[in-house]
Order: sequence, then structure tokens, then C-alpha cells
Amino acid sequence: MKQFRNNKIISAICLLTLLIFIGIYKNNHVSALDRNIYKEIKVFNEILNIVEKNYVEQVEPQTLIQGAIEGMMKSLDPHSTFMTADMYQELEVNTRGSFGGIGTEITILKDVLTVVAPIEDTPAFRAGIKAGDQIIKIDGKSTKDINIMEAVKKLRGPKDTKVTLTIMRKSAAKPLEFIINRAIINIKSVKTKIYDDHIGYIRVASFQERTGDDLGKAVNDIQTKVKTLKGIVLDLRDNPGGLLTQAVDVSDAFLKSGLIVSIKGRAKNMHSEYSAKDDGYEPECPIIVLVNEGTASASEIVSGALQDNGRGIILGTKTFGKGSVQTVIPLEEGAALKLTTAKYYTPSGRSIQAEGINPDIIIRQVKNAYEEESPGSVLREKDLEGHIKSTQKDDEETEDLLKSESDELMSDNQLKSAIDILKSWEVFKKVTSAQNDKRSAHRNTPANSSSAI
Repeated sequence: MKQFRNNKIISAICLLTLLIFIGIYKNNHVSALDRNIYKEIKVFNEILNIVEKNYVEQVEPQTLIQGAIEGMMKSLDPHSTFMTADMYQELEVNTRGSFGGIGTEITILKDVLTVVAPIEDTPAFRAGIKAGDQIIKIDGKSTKDINIMEAVKKLRGPKDTKVTLTIMRKSAAKPLEFIINRAIINIKSVKTKIYDDHIGYIRVASFQERTGDDLGKAVNDIQTKVKTLKGIVLDLRDNPGGLLTQAVDVSDAFLKSGLIVSIKGRAKNMHSEYSAKDDGYEPECPIIVLVNEGTASASEIVSGALQDNGRGIILGTKTFGKGSVQTVIPLEEGAALKLTTAKYYTPSGRSIQAEGINPDIIIRQVKNAYEEESPGSVLREKDLEGHIKSTQKDDEETEDLLKSESDELMSDNQLKSAIDILKSWEVFKKVTSAQNDKRSAHRNTPANSSSAI
């Protein structure tokens, strides 16, 4: 019965080959490429038949064919892959933002399994996994020639189970080993905070099904709470990307008009453009976007849209550089094909594929860059014995708040720089306005009359 099934599969392949042959030669304009394709399919069929009959151990034709498909996809690019039904289900779970795993986005970079970015508040993030880390072993087994979906399957798993990662890191002299407890990863894609009573901070960790809606609510919430909004910091650092539609929605939340992104593929139906529309709720204050080498894909679309439309200043380090679009094509019996079908371009026509987005202001992350300015290391009037106390009742409460914010920003020099720029922005506006008023007043003052004597 088994042999009959195997022969049936091989017969089906032979039939397919024959149909392709007939189709090719029915065309009066047969190209050399068509003939080469037929030759390659014939060779594949011969090899499949030889392996199935002569390999040292019996092997299912399904296994051989699936291996051939996976090899074909691997020859394209790191993001194109064949997904079994289980893998496809994993992908759908990921976009919903809840799954069992360690919490990191991965890719194949120069044939090595590499961390794009750890997802904050997850086991991988807390363990110290960093963007750019190369995963050379999972549970002691080499990741050489592994594809993305195989890696995902190995890294995900039930809550409270362990997985051991062996990591190569540029700054480390030898491989590092991390034992990580898996957990249910419930990704909250949007978080907010208010600094200095007038500056809104929005952190977007990834782009999932509801990210656009959550971002819209976050912007509205900040505008409601802050009477005079002096600026917004949009933090896209270590954001590995996600859904294209959500990247468009997030960009649109800050833009009243203009092109957001254009998509161009070999197939005509893959050509499309997305533009912003004026909803009347977009904030009008200055925006600074924080990026780093872990900022990828959909988060690069947002960065490029705000940069090219002159709506935001990009601050940080050069982004990851993933400028391709993957289309998921469902197949029979629950399997699917994730295929790179197009590239995306920023409003000015830039393709950031393998290039990334260059910040307007380059500032590298430095740990504890401001420790030397910690409270206690600087002497002030209030520290002197017998000083005259402030007459402001809320002085002590304000000092505590400022100290808390200062302590938090000590470990994040990029965020501190962004907030300082937004504060300076307001100062420069006032100075410029005052200077303009003086010039205007000077122009409107009548000149003293004089007579020759």
C-alpha cells in the first residue's frame, strides 16, 4: 500500500513534468529559458526516483519533496520560506501578539541566525539578548543552515520550559550562553509616558493587528492630558516591524497629507501607494523619532515617512535595512508560502533594502552616560546648611519628580537628547519670536526729523 502511494506521488510528478513539456512546446515561440526549465525538472524527477529507490534507508517521497521546496525557498532570500500548517498557525498567532516563547525577532543575516531585536518586557529582553546577537546553537545543536521557521519552532514552546542559546556577540571574546525560561508573550505594542509635564513619549514595540488603533488612542490620551504639548518622542528602537497596514496607520496618525510609502514588485498587481489623510486629530507639535540597528521593516516605513515629509527628526543610529514586502499565500491542507514579492520605497523614492535609514542626528546609546551628574555630586544652594528655604509649597514634590525623571534618563542618553532638543526647540521659538517682535517694533518707529543748520 505504501509503495503504491509512493509510486502515485512519483507518477504525479512525472505527469506534471509531461504537462509542462507539452505546454512549452505548444508555444511556437519557445525560449531557451523554457527548455532549460524543462531540463531541470527532468533532472529533479530523475534524482527523486534514484534517491527514493536506492538511498540506504527508506525515505518518504513527501519528505524529499518538502526538502526540495525548502531548499528552493532558501535560495531566494532570508525572508521567503515554505510553512507547514503548524508554522503557518504560529505566524498568525504572532501577529495577534500572544504566544509561548522567549520574545525576540530573528532573521537570517549572511547565512547566520541573527537577532533583529529582543521584544521588551520578555524573557529574552530580561536575559540580556541584544540586537545583532548571532544564535549559533539552540539547546546545544548548531543552527547552521537552519531556516527561520525551523528556528521559530525551536525557540517557541510552553510556558516555564527552558531553552539554551549560544550567542556570538561582537563585543564578546568568546560565545555567551543564555538559559531562558519561556513565557506567554503578551506584547503590548504601544506604551506612553509624559516627561516634564509638556513632552509626550510613545513607545511602539511592534506592529500587530491593533497597533494603529492603540497608537491613535495614545496620541489622543496625551493631547487630552497635556494642555500645552511641546513635543512628542516616538520610540521605534528595537522594533522588529510587523504588519504593513499598521505601519501606514501609525504614519497617518502624525501626517495630514503626503505619500507614506510606495510598494513596487515585478508583478503589476504588487504596485501600490499609501497616502496620509487629514483626520483633524494629528498633533502639530515637533516630533523626534528614536531609531537604532534593531529598528526594522514596518518601523523603517514610519521613520522614512516622517523624515521625508519633514514631519519628524530621526535621532539615534542607522536602522536595520529591511525594505522588502512578504506576501503570505495559503496552500492546500493548511500550509502556506511566505514569499518576497515587492520592495517598499519611502516618499522620496528611497529603497532602504540593505541600506537602512540614516538618522538626522546620530547619537549612539551609551550606558549611564550621565552618572557623573547624579544628585549629590553637584552642590547647590539648597544643599548648604542653614540655607533660606523656598517659599513654594510644592518645591519638595517637584524636586522628587524631577529626580525620578533624571534617574530614569541617566541610563538612556538617546531619549534624554530627544527631550533636551524638544525643550530647546521651545526656547528657540520664544527667542526668535522676541527678536522678530523687536525688529518689527524698530521698523514701525518713526525716524527723528532733523534740519540742516
